[in-house]
Amino acid sequence: MPRPRVLVADDDADIRDLVEFKLQQAGYDVVCVGDGLEAWDVFVSDPPHAMVLDVMMPGLSGIDVLLKIREHQQVHVPVLMLSARARDVDVDAGFAVGADDYVVKPFSPRELVHRVNGILGRPRR
Repeated sequence: MPRPRVLVADDDADIRDLVEFKLQQAGYDVVCVGDGLEAWDVFVSDPPHAMVLDVMMPGLSGIDVLLKIREHQQVHVPVLMLSARARDVDVDAGFAVGADDYVVKPFSPRELVHRVNGILGRPRR
């Protein structure tokens, strides 16, 4: 059985590297991009099993990408939003446009893996 593929989009290379490392340790194939336009291009050309989107990115924001995904997709791709925006109104906005989960930075890498497991319905490690 192929390993689930997760697309990670964040303009901060350190966060991308950390998330990629932890998700690979958990058994995922990970594709990383640095902005929303790249995330959209990857989604359209080869949709992943799940996505981790930073809210604030150059080009298209994570919210913009999520809106395009929800308008476009034939099948539901679970999306976890990752953001420094922690106010209730920001979290609510993420869920309102179709996020499956929302994690606030700074975050526990272990918790992020559990949340990705959760949106994919996988048993937690």
